[in-house]
Amino acid sequence: MTFSRRTAALALLAGLTALSLPALAQDWPAKPVHFITPYPPGGSSDIITRFVADRVAKSLGQPVIVENKPGAGATLGTEYAARAAPDGYAFFVTPMATVTIAPWLRKVGYSLDSFVPVAKLSSSYGLITTRKDAPFNDYKEFVAAAKASPGKYTFASNGVGTVVHLTGVLLHKQTGVSAVHVPYKGAVESMTDLMGGRIDLMYDPVTAPRVKAGELKGLATTSDQRNPELPNLPTLKEQGFTIDSGSWFGIFAPKGTPQAIVDKMAEHMRQVLAAPGVREQLQLSAMYPDYEGPADFAKRVQADSARMRDVIQKEGLKAE
Repeated sequence: MTFSRRTAALALLAGLTALSLPALAQDWPAKPVHFITPYPPGGSSDIITRFVADRVAKSLGQPVIVENKPGAGATLGTEYAARAAPDGYAFFVTPMATVTIAPWLRKVGYSLDSFVPVAKLSSSYGLITTRKDAPFNDYKEFVAAAKASPGKYTFASNGVGTVVHLTGVLLHKQTGVSAVHVPYKGAVESMTDLMGGRIDLMYDPVTAPRVKAGELKGLATTSDQRNPELPNLPTLKEQGFTIDSGSWFGIFAPKGTPQAIVDKMAEHMRQVLAAPGVREQLQLSAMYPDYEGPADFAKRVQADSARMRDVIQKEGLKAE
């Protein structure tokens, strides 16, 4: 084959490939879609993954199969999702930690560039909690007390480098507070010690039922809006702190997934989250619908990743 014929053949092939992508998106989905979550059944990640999977299946007209791939601090499932075929039939539903924190803490088989952001699904009603007999009644009072006695107060987390830990670090840095970090294996153990007066503070929404029952004292909601389950608890912004400390869940696609399919899935997610009763259902897991489309979500993911990288590097944090 001459050079000119070879060039023409390659051009024709490229043209046919380009034409096939819109056709692929137009016919999508032609078979079941898989939603991958890097956590085991029963947790908040599994709950929201199944919640949106059940609802989006109806609008897609195809089954949506949830795959739980837990292990190695959620990195196994994340690596599995990153290696999935970018054909529009595999999506990854995850909290922010797997893509914006884990790559800065440990060596993992993926990066932020392994994924295409599809949509932000929800935000968390974050919560700052203290024991009942603490000498402060809101976060503003805690900051004043902690500044007056540097290093006196302790805060718990469910491990070094977790969202809960980094939320505390970020807030303390930006408010000028010096507090001692006490890592635990899980939230149950840390909440038990908080109720027993052995630690002073938690930055974890898991404490909400105890606050509602009057067994712990809420100091602030860390999200932009008040938690309907704790309507009398002010947000950080209402107390004068302009701090971005929210946590979110989002859906991603493997790198290389056609943009037309990404946009279609994002629109289906927007419709799911806007449906009646969705807010009330998510509130049961301390979340609320907070949709962002591909472009806005991509900006958020990049900004959060850079913010977490800076904290981790400045603090010299490493995974346990």
